[in-house]
Amino acid sequence: MAKLTRDQFFAAIAPAAILVGQEGSHLFPSVRLAQSLLESGGVIHAWNNLGGIKVGSGRTNAYWQGAAVIKGTWEYVDGRNVTIKAAFRAYKSIYHFYKDLDLLMNISRYERVRQATTPEQQAQMLYACGYATDPAYASKLISIINQYGLKKYDNLVTPPRKTRGFEAASIIPITYQGQVIGTGYLLNGTPWIPARKIGEFLGMKIGWTGSKVTVNGIELESMLSESTGYVKVRDLVNVRSGTFQWDERAQVVMID
Repeated sequence: MAKLTRDQFFAAIAPAAILVGQEGSHLFPSVRLAQSLLESGGVIHAWNNLGGIKVGSGRTNAYWQGAAVIKGTWEYVDGRNVTIKAAFRAYKSIYHFYKDLDLLMNISRYERVRQATTPEQQAQMLYACGYATDPAYASKLISIINQYGLKKYDNLVTPPRKTRGFEAASIIPITYQGQVIGTGYLLNGTPWIPARKIGEFLGMKIGWTGSKVTVNGIELESMLSESTGYVKVRDLVNVRSGTFQWDERAQVVMID
């Protein structure tokens, strides 16, 4: 992917950072976003690894399912930068990466990161706990946070709320080309998504007959919840002649 402007970069990754925050992540979104910029240089590659997480033990989980890429990087060794090649984890989406990073942050080594009460303290603890070898790592993160006003994203993390009719459902992310574009519900094994928000994002024409959502003029089975019409993701994608994947392990809808 081409290098983005800073505003475009943060706009692309912030929804995933906010969502994992709402799901209980210990990382401040401001720290997560600053780290993503610092580690990636503002480029979102197809492998969606924005934090330089290496393959390591190779043990898979719900969010990293074994894919990897080999690429060059540098480490700070004995007071100097050393260029090396390493195997890095590849992810299906930015959401998958952030959730895998949270699994890493949950080990005992990063307890001080989890206990940090400010973004500045958390940036310092990432270096102190050995996440990075660059002695200027914390100051770089703090500088990025301040330069781009990233603390505003910390204030957007609010408790998730289920709307009427979906009280028994699970909230699930919806991704497109690796980026989170919204959330839907998993109800009785079926993913339901907000038709207007997702459909219009994909360039589709969304309407309402009074009882059903229409997508490009085609009526679809619908659920109305607090003035929002929801449709089954399979039905919406079929109108577009597209495809989607349901990642059962990570509980994520991925529209292609």
